[in-house]
Amino acid sequence: MKSYFITATDTGVGKTTVTSALAACMQKLGINVGVMKPIATGIVQKTGFKSSDVSILHRAAQVNDPEDEINPIFMPLPVSPYDASKTLDLKFDKKIIFEKFAKLKSKYDMMLVEGIGGILTPLSKDYFVADLIKELGLETIIITRSTLGTLNHTMMTVHTCHDYKIPITGIIINNYDENGGPEETNAPTTIYEITGIPILGVLPFVRDYENYATMIPYVEKNMDLKSLIS
Repeated sequence: MKSYFITATDTGVGKTTVTSALAACMQKLGINVGVMKPIATGIVQKTGFKSSDVSILHRAAQVNDPEDEINPIFMPLPVSPYDASKTLDLKFDKKIIFEKFAKLKSKYDMMLVEGIGGILTPLSKDYFVADLIKELGLETIIITRSTLGTLNHTMMTVHTCHDYKIPITGIIINNYDENGGPEETNAPTTIYEITGIPILGVLPFVRDYENYATMIPYVEKNMDLKSLIS
């Protein structure tokens, strides 16, 4: 069964929410699915795991894995990992990511690995999210949104994957507003026409979209989940 790296065209596109909803849906389908966010940055949470994203993933997937496996690297500053490592004088050690990933992968039939920021977010001066995806040997799912500028951001993300020879499983369009302007309503068709990459699902704008539980019925209705199971 395949595992997937969930990346996005930018930060704040909905990676955590969609990945969490996907994990919950896979659990409902009886898939033994694990989750991982190799690198997280941000403000340390007062309860739960240090990263709120990791807490959400952990809860949605209903796993019992320790924090240092799901999130082996956390930097307590809401900037890119590269900037955080410079400011906090921390060393970025990618080896621990591969060690923890191998351990998790041995437990589960499918892994959903959530990235940080966009595909060229720097993890170190010369190592980007795209490099991590490549070394993990995973196919990627790209999350984008149907707003002005999405064509540029999506095409750049797709071209980066092609440059790195990263297989793209498909694209998920999040926060779609069927009553929006032409730049929004045309996005799914235009993205597919230009890239030829399957649109795995078009998820509507949901007011409480940051709550993964709210997104579950939309993921179930608007995505062909069984196409991800092989």
